[in-house]
Amino acid sequence: MRREGVYVMRVASRLSGMHPQTLRKYERVGLLAPTRIGALRMYSDEDIALLKMIKYLIGDLGLNLAGVELAMRMRSGLRALLRQADSLPEDAPARDSMEGTIEKMLRLIEAPGAR
Repeated sequence: MRREGVYVMRVASRLSGMHPQTLRKYERVGLLAPTRIGALRMYSDEDIALLKMIKYLIGDLGLNLAGVELAMRMRSGLRALLRQADSLPEDAPARDSMEGTIEKMLRLIEAPGAR
């Protein structure tokens, strides 16, 4: 996914299915950090995927913003563990089990299709 900002707020709002004010709120509370060009917010594909994940966590799983923040920190930690598991030798006894468990945990947090 591209990290550079390519969508203005109006387009990001449409792509994520969220009101522009909601995007501003998520930025204000630190859940999102779009690229800034002066006063203009530019959203990347990664930002849009993150917005969809936040929408899933709040709408489908019923988390509040504190829960979303915790889920995002957990996701980051799980992704780091998955990278560590990938660096283990192919024949390491616990590698497949570890990767499978981490993948299951990530599926609980991430919106379907957001990976």
